[in-house]
Amino acid sequence: MFKKILIANRGEIALRVIRTAREMGIKTVAVYSTADRDSLHVRFADEAVCIGPPPSKDSYLNMSRIIAAAEITNADAIHPGYGFLSENAKFSRICQEHNIKFIGALPEQIEAMGDKSTAKSTMIAAGVPVVPGTQGLITDVAEAKKEAKRIGYPVLLKATAGGGGKGMRDVWDEKDFEKAFEEGSQEAAAAFGNPGMYMEKLIQEPRHIEIQIAGDQYGTFCHMSERDCSIQRRHQKLLEETPSPFMTKALRKKMGEAAIKAAASVNYEGVGTVEFLVDKDRNFYFMEMNTRIQVEHTITEEVIDFDLVREQIKIAAGIPISGLNYEPTRHSIQCRINAEDPFHDFRPNPGKITSYHSPGGHGVRIDTHAYAGYVIPPNYDSMIGKLIVSAQTREEALAKMERALGEYVIEGIHTTIPFHLQLMQDKNFRAGIFTTKFLEDFELKKP
Repeated sequence: MFKKILIANRGEIALRVIRTAREMGIKTVAVYSTADRDSLHVRFADEAVCIGPPPSKDSYLNMSRIIAAAEITNADAIHPGYGFLSENAKFSRICQEHNIKFIGALPEQIEAMGDKSTAKSTMIAAGVPVVPGTQGLITDVAEAKKEAKRIGYPVLLKATAGGGGKGMRDVWDEKDFEKAFEEGSQEAAAAFGNPGMYMEKLIQEPRHIEIQIAGDQYGTFCHMSERDCSIQRRHQKLLEETPSPFMTKALRKKMGEAAIKAAASVNYEGVGTVEFLVDKDRNFYFMEMNTRIQVEHTITEEVIDFDLVREQIKIAAGIPISGLNYEPTRHSIQCRINAEDPFHDFRPNPGKITSYHSPGGHGVRIDTHAYAGYVIPPNYDSMIGKLIVSAQTREEALAKMERALGEYVIEGIHTTIPFHLQLMQDKNFRAGIFTTKFLEDFELKKP
């Protein structure tokens, strides 16, 4: 087992890894930019190293500084969290070259699955259903327009690297194609350092359902059931739950088998997520595979009583997985609490938290790095934390979430708490009737 892990990330996920590592008797090293010097992950790690100024390219994306921090602190492993370098094959390879274990996928697996265009080709070869689209990257816009005509509008332009909705553009008409492509490519280059784009048919009235998987160094794979991530705006998730209210036992079995097939096709090592679009007739299509821990891993942990970060660390250390496929035994919901103003198109609202009170009680979990007096920096993702509840049934979980949101106090900045409270009261959401387009028609009432 590792003696010391450096966490190449920030905020709540860095703190999340620190907590599990400490329970496992492993020392931790936090890295931080000057904007994050007062973050809780810096305070709770055994050691902390400043790696640069606020811009991500000079700190959390600066590979040489992170490796240097690992070497001067004698860390024998690096956990990348999610985002930043978590799906960067070059960084995974550099860790190998410096005899530091990357707690994540091997470089070859990231290249095969972390790159969305390559992953699609891999899935076609493995016999996993995929959304119709281009077989490779778009290198010629004129040719791509012809391909869009062949596929049929509407189409979806997607960045081949990264996630979180960055670089994604819906295109409903040929006249909008070129502008959408240029904007998406520029956004992808800025976010991930890779401007590569590919195209898919836009599936209408879809559900976004993903399957949590794990694989070890010995060729054993398993899945840990599904998460429904359909409540999103501009392709960014706001709420996730498991089990999905749209799921059936037969569909879970089929999707679980497809996810394992996807992992096995690249001999996947670590925990990861295979994401699918599911249409109204319950036909499902591979979207992408995230070769890392997910923001929403928490709800899977709650319904199967399993620490996924611990499993990540154990797999990286060469410990075999059980190989059992898990079924949810409870219902869990996660709300992403962001520093955004939901009454002004979810505009980011960084600043100082003047007052903070988190909810509690049975079945309530908070994953956050925030506290009263903490300043949310403007340089990174606006997420303050995650409010997770779990209960015996969906109805109980909804009631618990509504109660917990009502107790959650964050003052000094705008947050998404009022949005989530209104969502909990929406009759269609409560009935489980929603798709990824749900928020386009959702009427948020101003207080």
